[in-house]
Amino acid sequence: MIVNLKEEVKKACQVMNEGGVILYPTDTVWGIGCDATNEAAVRKVYEIKKRADSKALLVLVDTAVKVDFYVQDAPSIAWDLIEMADKPLTIIYSGARNLAANLIAEDGSVGIRVTNEEFSHRLCQQFRKAIVSTSANVSGEPGAANFSEISEEIKSAVDYVVNCRQEDDSRPKPSSIIKLGQGGVIKIIRE
Repeated sequence: MIVNLKEEVKKACQVMNEGGVILYPTDTVWGIGCDATNEAAVRKVYEIKKRADSKALLVLVDTAVKVDFYVQDAPSIAWDLIEMADKPLTIIYSGARNLAANLIAEDGSVGIRVTNEEFSHRLCQQFRKAIVSTSANVSGEPGAANFSEISEEIKSAVDYVVNCRQEDDSRPKPSSIIKLGQGGVIKIIRE
């Protein structure tokens, strides 16, 4: 089946612009996503995952330039880390801003990943705002490595399921996660 990537991006953006939640392929595992600036949409994601909103969610952007819009004073080491990363890398920054309040961790931080995967990159580019990206599973249950492993409960709970890479049965790994502290101190959360 031939998928029209441009049409799928357009449909997903329309759903998110209306406050909806999507299920979409990312540079790692399939994700549940929404407009990262819309508090009601973020709340829906927490409800779908049955997850406490005290556990922060990460966001995707299409370019490192956008990190500055969502973070106050990102440490300069962040740009080197993003540039040198040879696999998906989520960086947790202090001083989150311009995002839904219920998306930001209790300590004021947010995890941001610059995506280079074709669909999620185009989606972020077209949407022009950060997009929530959290694994497509109910909290506490095993994560789905690919589309075929996503539960019907999750598929039926979202407003739109992107019709792209659904036949891909590869088993991508979640991203590496590091936290950048004051003065560029690096703490590895997940390798």
